[in-house]
Amino acid sequence: MDEIKDFKDLLKKENLKCTKHRESILDVIDKAGQPVTVEAVYLKLKEQGVAISLSTVYRVLEALLGRGLVVKTSVNDDSKALFEINSMEHKHHFLCVKCRKMLPVDGCPLEDYEKALEEKLGFSIKGHKLEMFGYCRSCRYKDE
Repeated sequence: MDEIKDFKDLLKKENLKCTKHRESILDVIDKAGQPVTVEAVYLKLKEQGVAISLSTVYRVLEALLGRGLVVKTSVNDDSKALFEINSMEHKHHFLCVKCRKMLPVDGCPLEDYEKALEEKLGFSIKGHKLEMFGYCRSCRYKDE
């Protein structure tokens, strides 16, 4: 229940009306522990008995994205976007192209390179995304 209160405060801070759908969607994404598709959010809400349409989930996520409350990641070989709570933490992921397992990358492998680019180009970098695609350990050895 404390998490829901945090979502209420978060929505109010961003001048968004606090609705059951917005709170429920934020809760599902938060509890997923990794980026999730719109369809996964929708199915989880249906499983919880929340009366909502898929188009409403899309609209709510776009509103949350527009206010910076969620972050959207697109997978190159798939048209499905993934969403996660914008925790303002710097994150990178490995994504298995076969089983879709997503693994976090510890630390930032681009930190030193980013600093060097700022010095060299005089550009103030405010962020970046790094997503690596390949085969997880399990999928890699299944075909051998």
